[in-house]
Amino acid sequence: MDRGTREILDRGIIYSALATQRRFHDSKARFKGFSGPIGSGKSQALCHEAIKLTYLNPGRTGLIGAPTFPMLRDATQAALFELLDRNKIPYDFNRAENFLVMKETRSKILFRAVEEFERLRGSNLAWFGLDELTYTAEQAWLRLEGRLRDPKAKRLCGFGVWTPKGYDWVYERFIARKVDGYETVIARPFENRFLLDKTPDYYERLKRSYDARFYEQEVLGEYLTLHAGRVYVAFERDGNIGEAKVDESLPLMWALDFNVDPMCSVIAQVDRKGLVVVLDEIVLSRASTYDACAEFTSRFESHAGGLIVYADATGARMQTTGKTDLVILKEALRNYGKVDFRIPKSNPAVRDRVTLMNGKLGAANGSRLLRVDPRCVELIRDFEHVTYKEGSQLVDKDRDPRRTHLSDALGYLVWQECGGRGSIGEMGRRLI
Repeated sequence: MDRGTREILDRGIIYSALATQRRFHDSKARFKGFSGPIGSGKSQALCHEAIKLTYLNPGRTGLIGAPTFPMLRDATQAALFELLDRNKIPYDFNRAENFLVMKETRSKILFRAVEEFERLRGSNLAWFGLDELTYTAEQAWLRLEGRLRDPKAKRLCGFGVWTPKGYDWVYERFIARKVDGYETVIARPFENRFLLDKTPDYYERLKRSYDARFYEQEVLGEYLTLHAGRVYVAFERDGNIGEAKVDESLPLMWALDFNVDPMCSVIAQVDRKGLVVVLDEIVLSRASTYDACAEFTSRFESHAGGLIVYADATGARMQTTGKTDLVILKEALRNYGKVDFRIPKSNPAVRDRVTLMNGKLGAANGSRLLRVDPRCVELIRDFEHVTYKEGSQLVDKDRDPRRTHLSDALGYLVWQECGGRGSIGEMGRRLI
């Protein structure tokens, strides 16, 4: 990013960009991110990108934001002003209304704290950039996405920079789900040679100050679950996520967690080597067991290998319709073909079920006997986000009402098939 737009003038800038900073600036994505550990040059990347966009969009308005006003004033704005002054780029700063105007392009930069995101509604923007995105509410980002609509802009762009903070909305939107129109550059630790030249022991000193996992997040830039008491500790994306296909020679296994909002279930198979493969998930808001059956049969109209249905013991309880969920399932699936119902009289202890699930996700000998298709985004979130209540071994079902249901449903299936009472294929008897 050494030149401004020639439509206005050539503007030289002192900037020896690191390789990842260069890739970030060169990206033509409408929405882009720069993720990296502390000391990786994120603030410099944000400020240089903002200046570049003021020259690519002469006379238009952009916005620089940070999670809080003190962070905006003391870090983000200070870095931008230092960069403008060092390069002798003229500007006028309106302190009362907190914006500046670039004199050479007449472009305006608004400075906003985004903690009160409802205040971000308003006029059109040509671009926006957010500092410390992982400390920002997702609603703030979405409000600004909606404002990125200046019809006279020549380069519409929204961007953010951040240090990883676990499997949060930033991770989901920019990295895990790879939303169309998004691109993310991930900086690696120790890449910033300028920092290390000035302070060779910078990272070594941090290593003495941070605990091991916080060091991994802040200094190595790793995405970790730092909540105390993560339930499915053995789950790893690299080891447990992979493309899955239906095997017509094996039975389909449909496992349900009876709930109204959301009504959740997973579809899986277990191969002859004992690998549990999760093919798909069904998540329906304000739905009934009838709705779940209709959705399942629309996705899997028939299956030569037959069907096995699993659920928790509440399936035998009477519903307001006067029928149990088990009866509803049997009625809805009567024409499906060979169907076996494996619904227990009582549920296993949660601790035993979780221990078994973790053993399948990643055993002490290194084996992983549970694979999840990447389309199962809610199940994956369960594995990454479900935690125990603080100071207990009780699974926290209150923190997020959408969590635990899919992992519970899969847990019932795994318990029935792999719970120590015989190998796959040895439990052909009906449990109800």
